[in-house]
Amino acid sequence: MTRILAVPAPGPGAATRYFGAELAFEVDPDDLVRDLEAGHTDGYVIVETRAPEAFAHARIPGAVNLPYRDMTAETTRHLDRDLVYVCYCESVNCNAATKGALKLAQLGFQVKRLSGGITAWIAAGYPVDGGEGAATPGIRCAC
Repeated sequence: MTRILAVPAPGPGAATRYFGAELAFEVDPDDLVRDLEAGHTDGYVIVETRAPEAFAHARIPGAVNLPYRDMTAETTRHLDRDLVYVCYCESVNCNAATKGALKLAQLGFQVKRLSGGITAWIAAGYPVDGGEGAATPGIRCAC
């Protein structure tokens, strides 16, 4: 038996539920850049969850900086609860976006996470504001 089929694939119903749930929580860079390029920016806010120095160096155009460590009821009071907040951080090796999305959800906000963070965004060749790329000497993950 092949390794791939050693554990049977789920039925279509289970697969629909699983992958549908995954897409409810994640946004990929291609979908986000296509929305930005088409001017479809209503209904969501892009949130950089790393520290301000990382945000200053390189960020997705239109993103706001809200470091997950600083998220409280006070610091998020001004945010619109009718919007979806798309959190991102450095990469799959950083969990600042996950921590930020969790904090925002705990505070009553709707959230999604950008798959791969700004590293995947830059690797795909998409534009950044504020710099040349995510990796710079002296700026680590900054989460």
